[in-house]
Amino acid sequence: MMMTPLDEASMPQEQIYLGRQPILDAKQSTVAYELLFRSGSSLAANVTDDLMASANVIINTISQFGIDHVLGGHLGFINVSYELLMSDMIELLPPDHIVLEILETVEIDDRAAERCRELKAKGFRLALDDFVYDPSYEPLFNLIDIVKFDVMLSSAEEIAQNLKILRKHTHIRFLAEKVEDQAQFQHYLKAGFALFQGYFFARPAVITARKANPSQMTLLRVMGMILGDAQVEQIEITFKQSPNLTIGLLRLVNSVGMGLSRQIGSLHQALVVLGQRQLLRWVQLLLYSHEPDGAASPLFQLAATRARLMETVSVLCTENPERSQRIAERAFMVGILSLSDVLLGMKMEEIIGQLGLIEEVKSALLRREGFLGDLLNLAEKMETGDFAVASDLQHKLGLSTADLGKAQLEAMQWAANLGEQANN
Repeated sequence: MMMTPLDEASMPQEQIYLGRQPILDAKQSTVAYELLFRSGSSLAANVTDDLMASANVIINTISQFGIDHVLGGHLGFINVSYELLMSDMIELLPPDHIVLEILETVEIDDRAAERCRELKAKGFRLALDDFVYDPSYEPLFNLIDIVKFDVMLSSAEEIAQNLKILRKHTHIRFLAEKVEDQAQFQHYLKAGFALFQGYFFARPAVITARKANPSQMTLLRVMGMILGDAQVEQIEITFKQSPNLTIGLLRLVNSVGMGLSRQIGSLHQALVVLGQRQLLRWVQLLLYSHEPDGAASPLFQLAATRARLMETVSVLCTENPERSQRIAERAFMVGILSLSDVLLGMKMEEIIGQLGLIEEVKSALLRREGFLGDLLNLAEKMETGDFAVASDLQHKLGLSTADLGKAQLEAMQWAANLGEQANN
């Protein structure tokens, strides 16, 4: 029997952890996210939730976080067990936003195959997770939209053999999961994969052969000037030497994420109205806002979400209001700069050497030490779905799961707003 909204509202509320891992296309643009859920009562990796616990986590996440806010207009992949596949509760999910990722542990019997046909007819997209061919999958191939291969579990040769079987089903797209470096990305791209998952785009190895472009180096110099308390006129001259950066800054400061009561129309006005504290923030964001071909970088969403989450959490953990603002500014900077080695193709030590950073920020970036280091570690573990370590850090920081969830949602929304503006 289908669950009603009243039934949903009466379900016990759980504390929820949410992980969001990007799925990229061949151009390395974000097209979807895999959503990883864990309830606060079942953080250990060896715990298997029963049907009701799994359903509670998903349903509460939809109501607490909001699918639109979490996905930002992209598709969301959600893992589906046999019990959840067969349950009416899965139909509470919005089919136009969701890809049902059928786990490799699901036994494909006649009932499961018929259920997949029903869900497909209702508009759901279907994917097979961690695929290794088995004859039992044959009834599903005409229904499946995406097949995922875990490149860490299967060798390239094994995957190639499976692809031979699947290629006759020309509507199926292939997704390479746990792609960790550029060589793997290039290999599976040539093999015909259309989608990619993993943090290869956020690994220094991706761009070790690439040098920071002149605009990025200009921004790095501006950051150094701001940290050195340079005059507005000096900073303005530096920006005017790069018109593209001026346009980019104006786009960002006029975005909804800025929250200004009036629009800004000139570089000088932007510099004066913002002040050095806000200017530093937007220069940091501007580093990530565009790739050389004009497309929004997936690093922009990752860096902006991470920095905003760290900033918000730092305020929740700091009781002294005067110290709170100062720590929040440092937390935001650490979050942004934590991916600068990837972006610029430089060693972190080299980047830090060009900026006048205090020791507290340096130790967080280089060694994940101190309060700021804990915040950075927490943000990284939430991103990768390592909820057991994230829970330990959360408790160490004296932060409730509910507050962490709210901060995470607000960070996602804030970064999505900025991303929309950067794409315009």
